[in-house]
Order: sequence, then C-alpha cells, then structure tokens
Amino acid sequence: MSNDNDIIRESLVSAERFSEIFERHIAALSTYVARRVGPEVSDDIISETFLIAFRKRRRFDQDRASALPWLMGIATRVLSQHRREQASHWRALQSAYAASDDVAIDDVDRSVTRLDASAEVERLYPRIAALSAADREVLFLHAWGDLTYEEIASALRMPIGTVRSKLSRIRTKLAAPSGGRHADPPPPKPAATHIRFVEQEIAHGHS
Repeated sequence: MSNDNDIIRESLVSAERFSEIFERHIAALSTYVARRVGPEVSDDIISETFLIAFRKRRRFDQDRASALPWLMGIATRVLSQHRREQASHWRALQSAYAASDDVAIDDVDRSVTRLDASAEVERLYPRIAALSAADREVLFLHAWGDLTYEEIASALRMPIGTVRSKLSRIRTKLAAPSGGRHADPPPPKPAATHIRFVEQEIAHGHS
C-alpha cells in the first residue's frame, strides 16, 4: 500500500490520484470538524479543507508518510474563519445541557473512558473556556482529532516540546479540584463564558 507522500507526489502528475487522500482521511477529518462546529456546517469546512490541500499539495512535506496532520492543520485554519458558526454551536450545546440532553465528550486524557456530558461538560467547559485560543487548538486536536504530540506539532507548526508543555498545563487546569482558587463558575455560565470569549476573538480579528 502506498504512503500518503507517494500518492501526493504522483498526484502532481495525475491529479485524480489525490482522491485517495480524500478517501483515506475523510472520516477522521469529518469527525474532528463536526465536533468543533457541529454537523450543519462541517461539510463546507471539509470541502474547503480538501480544496486547499489539493491546491497546495506541492507544499506537502514529502518526508512525512501520513497527510493527516497536514490536513488537520489546514482544517484548523479553516475553522478559524468560521468562529461565528462555532459560537452558534456552543449556544446549541448550552441549550442541550440546560435541557439535560445526553451529550458525550472525550476528556483530555484518552485513557479515560468517554464521559457522560451532563455532569462532565459542566465541570470541564468552564476550564476549556478559560484556555487561550492556542491551547484550545492543541486540546481539540489531541482529544477530538486523535493526533499524537508529533502530529499536533506538525499540524500547528510548533515545536513538539511546546505541544508537550501545553498539554501538560492543560491537563493540570482541567484536572484541578474544585474549590479555592480553582473553583469553577456556576452553571450555566460556562458555556455562556465560552461564547463571549469566542465572540471577542471574532470582534478583535483573532484566529
């Protein structure tokens, strides 16, 4: 079976070969993007991601066997252009939590089994909302994109040591016991806080 770098190299001569990259990674990309913005707009983001990847395939690092981190990096940058859709999705989540609907999320440590949303979302989302935009991207690629440290570093174009330190810091923040200086805001403020944070990023033009 050909590696992704072989397929992309051959696609420079025969463009139709790039469809194999789509077939290999569409499931992983779709899952990641849908978790970030919801299924309603994920198809558009996925389509734009693969279109950009096709146009920029000459820039792919041929030393890498897998194109998934590269695609995740493109998807993350496309997602930054859809902050308003993301904020709308968080509003929908807030309504779901208020109605006690069952929603499941992955904890930052993937060795932990999938968590029940009703209690865990209220516990973790205030802390996720308090993270910097850069830290949230690392968190989402790790917990929702299922990327390794090295793959996250490649996707976000940062040193692997930075990824390790960020995830270590994030784990500490998310695992901190409630009470004292680590006390969480009372629900439903968490989701609302995150929405306001995202909208502030939109207003100030941050990605």
